Amino acid sequence: MPGAGSRPPESDPPPLAYLLDGDNLIGTERGRAASEEDRAALVREVSDRLRRTRARVVLFFDGAGRSLVLGALSVEFARNVSADDAILRAVESSKRPEETTVVTADRALARRARDAGAKALSPAEFWAHFGAAARAGTPAASEPPVDVDDWVRWFEDDANRKS
Repeated sequence: MPGAGSRPPESDPPPLAYLLDGDNLIGTERGRAASEEDRAALVREVSDRLRRTRARVVLFFDGAGRSLVLGALSVEFARNVSADDAILRAVESSKRPEETTVVTADRALARRARDAGAKALSPAEFWAHFGAAARAGTPAASEPPVDVDDWVRWFEDDANRKS
């Protein structure tokens, strides 16, 4: 039995799957410093591409701004530190850093993230993984198609219903 004040393991939040270096993603794609419009466009793009996935994402930007949560997408601003440092703190505070992936074109940040136990992806690899199929809601080639009839049969089976 858990002690007073402790939580059962099943109530622990799932690990953060992807930590995105937002300004870096914008700079890589557009070749310039990020404007507010660029940041808003990136938030929309990531949200659209991830809408039909189960991925949890935190998008980090440098400087001050208003944090927000859009389903499984969180947007964080690194107010008093760099976004790189905020990303590394998130990796280091994760209970399962090996299940965390940092997305950046910054080689130094990628190396530091791997040293802390996380995986690292380039922006191109991230966009390829969450490409047009994810945005359109169609399964990726590696995902088997969903058989709706199987789901209907499962839910109709009395053995699968709670009493």
